[in-house]
Amino acid sequence: MTVPVADRKQEEMERYLEALGPLRVLVEDDSLTEIMVLGPDMVYVEAKGKILLTNVHFDDEEHLLRIIDLIVSAVGRRIDVRQPLCDARLLDGSRVNAVIPPIALDGPILTIRKFSRDPLQISDLISFGSITESAASFVQACVLARANIMISGGTGTGKTTLLNVCSSFIPPDERIVTIEDAAELQLHQEHICRMEARPADLRGEGRIAIRDLVINSLRMRPDRIVVGECRGGEALDMLQAMNTGHDGSMTTIHANSPRDCLARLETLVLMAGMELPQKAIRQQVSSAINLIIQLSRLRDGSRRVTAITELVGMEGETITMQDIFTLDTRGADADGRIIAELIPTGIRPQFIDRLFAMGLPLPPELARLFPDSRGGGSMTALRPGASELGPLARRLG
Repeated sequence: MTVPVADRKQEEMERYLEALGPLRVLVEDDSLTEIMVLGPDMVYVEAKGKILLTNVHFDDEEHLLRIIDLIVSAVGRRIDVRQPLCDARLLDGSRVNAVIPPIALDGPILTIRKFSRDPLQISDLISFGSITESAASFVQACVLARANIMISGGTGTGKTTLLNVCSSFIPPDERIVTIEDAAELQLHQEHICRMEARPADLRGEGRIAIRDLVINSLRMRPDRIVVGECRGGEALDMLQAMNTGHDGSMTTIHANSPRDCLARLETLVLMAGMELPQKAIRQQVSSAINLIIQLSRLRDGSRRVTAITELVGMEGETITMQDIFTLDTRGADADGRIIAELIPTGIRPQFIDRLFAMGLPLPPELARLFPDSRGGGSMTALRPGASELGPLARRLG
């Protein structure tokens, strides 16, 4: 009798979880967002933005090393004395980073960014206070109008979560190519080509970098390219893709503000090895990127969108930007929670005109914020058959 595929996968996952030993209880705890192992006797977790020491421990250092080897080998990676650093993922999709001696001086270090079994929707981010409904509607409208979006933030600010949410707004009839160092995006459209980078083998051969995948993706007839994170020379190839007909592409970057994001992007472009003048790089950036969504983790541990900024062009050798939404902070309540709201600045985005040109009418709230500058602002003036943005309203319902 043949075992059904679903049952076989369930059995394999059960054996895998059992092999994780003391980590299993933490991996299966949906209230945790991060697991941080410092040697066999110190296991920390992050819950609700706070780092806590647990009573979980391993038998000894060898026990921990065996579990690390199991995790990385299960996804075709390796870690040993010659290659003591490794990025990998659990079979459930959680992101993993492992460091072993001799690099790790006090014992093996294992960091697991937990994978959400039930991916967050935009309605969840609104209910958490991470973004307002009007800002979420604006982001959705920009995705539908094929804006090129850069999601910027520090470590653990929720960049990948927001990238997932933004990607969910992509229409189902478009071909999406995703490129990641360790696959963790959770897109639900049918037509998705997923690619994952690969490290070198034991002989130092066979490495496939994110940059190689970005270049290859251009030959795959993508409607959208979604790169999990720009962290090297692939930034140049991503910008060129955005500038050559692949509108609506998205990626994330580590930076602490929209202006820092641009400086970081310049640095990454230079890592491609092309000796481009600074002005040429900035012209590429200003013409490629339409929107920067800035994320921050506040003092109370909450993750918030702190700015939505539009790139509007160049003045001399400086990229000009304008904030469309900014976070208005009003102190803290009695429990120490930050009181803040993402509010519109009153500046009308230039990109909004593309929405009207494409016949994509805005929800009433955004129509009041950003009326049609071509006259009247009437929703009925748009092309016949144009439907009002609806996915957000359906999710909120």
